[in-house]
Amino acid sequence: MKQIHAILLMFTALFLGIILITDIQTGFAIEASQKRDQQAKEVTGPLEVTVVMERVYLDGEVSEEIKQEKILAMEDFWAEYKDWQLVYQDEDQIVFQQEINDISPLLKSNGYFGVTEDGTLSIFNGKPNETNEIIQSFFQIDVKKLESRKHSELRKGIRVNSKEKYEKVLKAYKPYSSSFKQ
Repeated sequence: MKQIHAILLMFTALFLGIILITDIQTGFAIEASQKRDQQAKEVTGPLEVTVVMERVYLDGEVSEEIKQEKILAMEDFWAEYKDWQLVYQDEDQIVFQQEINDISPLLKSNGYFGVTEDGTLSIFNGKPNETNEIIQSFFQIDVKKLESRKHSELRKGIRVNSKEKYEKVLKAYKPYSSSFKQ
C-alpha cells in the first residue's frame, strides 16, 4: 500500500510539474507576443510621408501642393490639417482636399467670360477671340434673346478677376440660358 501511495505521489508530482512547465512556457509566449505587439506600435523615429494638398476652387480648377513631412507626433500632425478633408492615406502618402470658396488664381490672373461658337457661356484662359483654351463651361445661351451690347461684350471677353465678378456675370447671363424657365 505504501508503494502505491508513493507511486501516486510521484505521478501527481510529475503531472503537476508538467502543468507548471506548460504554464510557465505559455506565460513566456504571451509576454513575448505582447512585447512584439508593443514594438510594432512604437515608432523607432520620425515617420516620413508625402503630403498632397488639393485645393478645389469654385471654377472647378484644382491646384495641388506636394511636400515631404516628418511626423514626430501624430496628434500634432492631424491638428495641423484639421481644416482639410482626408481623401486617401497609405503608409507613404496622405492626400487632403479643401474646397475654396473663391475662384482660382489662374482665373484671377487671366480669366475671361466669353461665348463659344455653339453659344456656350464659358471662361477662357485669355480673351475668347485670342484663345480657344476653355477653363470652364456653363450653359448654352439663346443668342437671339441677347441684347447686341451683351453679345458684343461676350465676344470681346468679360474680365473676371474676383469671386464677386464671377458670380455677377453668371447671374446676369443665366436668364439668357436656353434652359432657363421664367
